[in-house]
Amino acid sequence: MPPKRVTIYSDGACSGNPGPGGYGTVLLFGEHRKELSRGFRRTTNNRMELLGAIVGLETLKQPCEVVMFSDSKYLVDAMNKGWLDGWQKKGWKTAGKQPVKNQDLWRRLLEAIDGHEVEWRWVRGHSGDVENERCDELAVAAISGGGLLEDAGFEG
Repeated sequence: MPPKRVTIYSDGACSGNPGPGGYGTVLLFGEHRKELSRGFRRTTNNRMELLGAIVGLETLKQPCEVVMFSDSKYLVDAMNKGWLDGWQKKGWKTAGKQPVKNQDLWRRLLEAIDGHEVEWRWVRGHSGDVENERCDELAVAAISGGGLLEDAGFEG
Protein backbone atom coordinates (compact mmCIF):
# COMPACT_ATOMS: atom_id res chain seq x y z
CA MET A 1 0.00 0.00 0.00
CA PRO A 2 1.54 3.34 -1.02
CA PRO A 3 2.10 5.97 1.69
CA LYS A 4 -0.63 8.49 2.32
CA ARG A 5 -0.15 11.88 0.68
CA VAL A 6 -0.76 14.68 3.17
CA THR A 7 -0.62 18.43 2.65
CA ILE A 8 0.45 20.59 5.57
CA TYR A 9 0.37 24.37 5.79
CA SER A 10 2.04 26.08 8.71
CA ASP A 11 2.70 29.61 9.86
CA GLY A 12 4.07 31.41 12.87
CA ALA A 13 3.35 34.83 14.30
CA CYS A 14 4.87 37.02 16.97
CA SER A 15 3.69 40.23 18.61
CA GLY A 16 7.09 41.84 18.90
CA ASN A 17 10.16 39.77 18.10
CA PRO A 18 10.80 38.45 20.65
CA GLY A 19 7.39 38.64 22.27
CA PRO A 20 4.23 36.60 22.62
CA GLY A 21 3.97 34.20 19.70
CA GLY A 22 1.96 31.38 18.23
CA TYR A 23 1.76 28.91 15.41
CA GLY A 24 -1.07 27.73 13.20
CA THR A 25 -1.05 24.50 11.24
CA VAL A 26 -3.55 22.94 8.84
CA LEU A 27 -3.29 19.29 7.80
CA LEU A 28 -5.23 18.10 4.74
CA PHE A 29 -5.75 14.46 3.73
CA GLY A 30 -8.52 13.66 1.30
CA GLU A 31 -11.76 14.86 2.92
CA HIS A 32 -10.07 15.22 6.31
CA ARG A 33 -8.88 18.49 7.79
CA LYS A 34 -7.16 19.14 11.13
CA GLU A 35 -6.27 22.56 12.52
CA LEU A 36 -3.70 23.02 15.29
CA SER A 37 -2.48 26.11 17.11
CA ARG A 38 -0.77 27.12 20.33
CA GLY A 39 0.45 30.34 21.89
CA PHE A 40 3.59 31.11 23.90
CA ARG A 41 4.42 33.91 26.33
CA ARG A 42 7.82 34.87 24.91
CA THR A 43 9.37 33.53 21.74
CA THR A 44 10.45 34.57 18.24
CA ASN A 45 8.77 34.49 14.86
CA ASN A 46 11.32 32.02 13.48
CA ARG A 47 10.72 29.64 16.38
CA MET A 48 6.98 29.71 15.74
CA GLU A 49 7.49 29.14 12.00
CA LEU A 50 9.55 26.04 12.82
CA LEU A 51 7.20 24.81 15.52
CA GLY A 52 4.16 25.00 13.24
CA ALA A 53 5.84 22.67 10.75
CA ILE A 54 7.14 20.36 13.49
CA VAL A 55 3.75 19.96 15.17
CA GLY A 56 2.12 19.18 11.83
CA LEU A 57 4.66 16.46 11.11
CA GLU A 58 4.51 15.07 14.65
CA THR A 59 0.74 14.65 14.25
CA LEU A 60 1.21 12.04 11.51
CA LYS A 61 0.80 8.51 12.81
CA GLN A 62 2.47 6.62 9.95
CA PRO A 63 5.01 7.34 7.20
CA CYS A 64 3.54 9.75 4.66
CA GLU A 65 4.38 11.67 1.55
CA VAL A 66 4.07 15.26 2.73
CA VAL A 67 3.86 18.50 0.83
CA MET A 68 4.73 21.17 3.39
CA PHE A 69 3.80 24.77 2.63
CA SER A 70 5.32 27.62 4.64
CA ASP A 71 5.84 31.33 4.09
CA SER A 72 9.10 31.09 6.05
CA LYS A 73 12.13 31.37 3.77
CA TYR A 74 14.21 30.53 6.86
CA LEU A 75 12.54 27.11 7.11
CA VAL A 76 12.07 26.29 3.43
CA ASP A 77 15.55 27.42 2.39
CA ALA A 78 17.16 25.52 5.27
CA MET A 79 15.53 22.36 3.96
CA ASN A 80 15.76 22.91 0.19
CA LYS A 81 19.18 24.57 0.02
CA GLY A 82 20.93 22.11 2.33
CA TRP A 83 21.59 24.58 5.14
CA LEU A 84 20.43 22.11 7.79
CA ASP A 85 22.75 19.40 6.48
CA GLY A 86 25.63 21.88 6.45
CA TRP A 87 24.96 23.04 9.99
CA GLN A 88 25.01 19.46 11.24
CA LYS A 89 28.25 18.66 9.41
CA LYS A 90 29.86 21.76 10.94
CA GLY A 91 28.85 20.77 14.48
CA TRP A 92 25.78 23.05 14.51
CA LYS A 93 27.76 26.09 13.41
CA THR A 94 26.79 28.54 10.67
CA ALA A 95 29.03 29.43 7.73
CA GLY A 96 30.19 32.32 9.93
CA LYS A 97 31.22 29.82 12.63
CA GLN A 98 28.44 31.00 15.00
CA PRO A 99 26.18 28.55 16.85
CA VAL A 100 22.99 27.81 14.89
CA LYS A 101 19.98 29.50 16.46
CA ASN A 102 16.98 27.36 17.44
CA GLN A 103 19.02 24.14 17.53
CA ASP A 104 16.44 22.52 19.81
CA LEU A 105 13.75 22.97 17.18
CA TRP A 106 15.96 22.00 14.23
CA ARG A 107 16.82 18.76 16.04
CA ARG A 108 13.15 18.18 16.79
CA LEU A 109 12.35 18.81 13.11
CA LEU A 110 14.90 16.19 12.07
CA GLU A 111 13.11 13.66 14.30
CA ALA A 112 9.71 14.76 12.99
CA ILE A 113 10.63 14.24 9.31
CA ASP A 114 12.18 10.82 9.97
CA GLY A 115 10.20 8.20 8.03
CA HIS A 116 8.37 10.74 5.90
CA GLU A 117 9.09 11.97 2.41
CA VAL A 118 8.72 15.74 2.66
CA GLU A 119 8.58 18.22 -0.19
CA TRP A 120 9.12 21.78 1.09
CA ARG A 121 7.31 24.55 -0.76
CA TRP A 122 7.46 28.27 -0.08
CA VAL A 123 4.27 30.28 -0.38
CA ARG A 124 4.23 34.08 -0.24
CA GLY A 125 2.63 35.20 3.02
CA HIS A 126 -0.43 37.46 3.02
CA SER A 127 -0.92 36.90 -0.71
CA GLY A 128 -4.38 35.36 -0.62
CA ASP A 129 -3.43 31.67 -0.35
CA VAL A 130 -6.49 30.43 1.58
CA GLU A 131 -4.73 27.85 3.76
CA ASN A 132 -1.72 30.07 4.49
CA GLU A 133 -4.09 32.86 5.53
CA ARG A 134 -5.96 30.39 7.77
CA CYS A 135 -2.69 29.37 9.44
CA ASP A 136 -1.90 33.03 10.06
CA GLU A 137 -5.35 33.53 11.62
CA LEU A 138 -4.80 30.52 13.88
CA ALA A 139 -1.34 31.73 14.93
CA VAL A 140 -2.52 35.26 15.71
CA ALA A 141 -5.57 33.96 17.60
CA ALA A 142 -3.32 31.67 19.66
CA ILE A 143 -1.35 34.68 20.89
CA SER A 144 -4.44 36.43 22.21
CA GLY A 145 -6.28 33.29 23.29
CA GLY A 146 -4.92 33.17 26.84
CA GLY A 147 -3.18 30.26 28.54
CA LEU A 148 0.12 31.03 26.83
CA LEU A 149 2.81 28.41 27.38
CA GLU A 150 6.49 28.86 28.15
CA ASP A 151 8.82 28.32 25.19
CA ALA A 152 11.47 26.54 27.24
CA GLY A 153 13.89 26.48 24.29
CA PHE A 154 13.79 30.26 24.14
CA GLU A 155 13.20 31.28 27.74
CA GLY A 156 15.06 28.42 29.41
